[in-house]
Amino acid sequence: MPGWEDELERWLMPFLDRLGHKTRQRMCPLYVAGLIGPGDRKSVQPMAERLAMSTYDQLHHFIADGVWDATPLETELINQADRLVGGRDAVLVIDDTSLPKKGERSVGVAAQYASALGKTANCQTLVSLTLARGEVPVMVALRLFLPDSWTSDLPRLKRARVPVEHRTPRSKPEIALAEIDRAIAANMRFGCVLADAGYGLSAPFRQGLTERGLSWAVGIPRHQKVYPVDVKLIWPITKVRGKPRKHHVPDILSIAAEQMLASAKWKTVSWRSGTKGPLKARFAALRVRTADGPPQRIWDKGQQHLPGDEAWLIGEQRASGEKKYYLANLPATTDLRTLAATIKARWICEQAHQQLKEELGLDHFEGRSWQGLHRHALMTMIAYAFLQHRRLAYAGRKKKNQRASTSTNHARRTSRHRRSHPSAVASAVPILPKANP
Repeated sequence: MPGWEDELERWLMPFLDRLGHKTRQRMCPLYVAGLIGPGDRKSVQPMAERLAMSTYDQLHHFIADGVWDATPLETELINQADRLVGGRDAVLVIDDTSLPKKGERSVGVAAQYASALGKTANCQTLVSLTLARGEVPVMVALRLFLPDSWTSDLPRLKRARVPVEHRTPRSKPEIALAEIDRAIAANMRFGCVLADAGYGLSAPFRQGLTERGLSWAVGIPRHQKVYPVDVKLIWPITKVRGKPRKHHVPDILSIAAEQMLASAKWKTVSWRSGTKGPLKARFAALRVRTADGPPQRIWDKGQQHLPGDEAWLIGEQRASGEKKYYLANLPATTDLRTLAATIKARWICEQAHQQLKEELGLDHFEGRSWQGLHRHALMTMIAYAFLQHRRLAYAGRKKKNQRASTSTNHARRTSRHRRSHPSAVASAVPILPKANP
């Protein structure tokens, strides 16, 4: 990667302008360069040694203890991500990633499900937002989730220097909505929000996206309840004497998503080409009403959720036979291939998580504080955005060279064709730029 250090300095200028102080402006490029450069361990001390710094104290102070606000840099990261991949054809992927940790003093560490390990383990969990277009992801937010064992222990929160505004319990969907609001406030452009069933099962999360005027497609558990799209609200008829009912009830009970799609027509769909050929699976889709309206006692069935908004219920059957289910508020006219392609676009965030850990040391931070962890995570995202900037710039140059080569070959073929066919019109010859003397 020749000359990347100089290019990094130039690319970081908008971030450095927001840092202000000269010492911080000097430490930020060093930290990001340490993350990008060679070396297996991307914690402060090994990076300082590879950067030939006499001591790691300044680098550690910058990331763990320095008095500076990360918010302007987080906003600049959103701006840079938007320039790289933002647009109406971009997606915003909501997910979380786990950082395995030993001990109990690192902020947010607890026995919880670790997606990286596929089981419950001692770890920290970060809610992530990834802006992606095509196959290019740029992560724009990583925010720590605090389990109950932390939010119920004030001395522990103080010891880890958790800011007061983050000490109250918040679910992962609530954190995600707050981060989405921050992205919207920074004018980040995207067309659809994607999330797995960990977020999609939350009716408040889906409703929050809809209230913000956002399109979304989310995973759901197979037992998620839905109604047929033509469900009607009626006055209940009862033979029991007493006060008349004051509320309508649906004329049919809600049923599980897998049951709703059991008799649907499934079709093999290819949503894009992969390195080993077309990516395909079997899909089915029906218009339904979500069962997340206000709760209401329905006949003798107890409390049931009334019909909510109309949406797509989508099923996916993979080659292994495993079935997955999704809800999406995309227009009723959306075709099955578009639904499938939108759903499958979510997987790009897993690539980003893996690269941030394996290449940039997201999970190498050895400090224990809230501030240090989030600043380290921010620096890894900035480093990742820079690498995506270089990737897109290289792809652009390569495409430009290919166009120039194609034009040159076409000119040569046209020249030969003109010698054998004098009647060929002059406009058939492309005008090529003159070479510099």
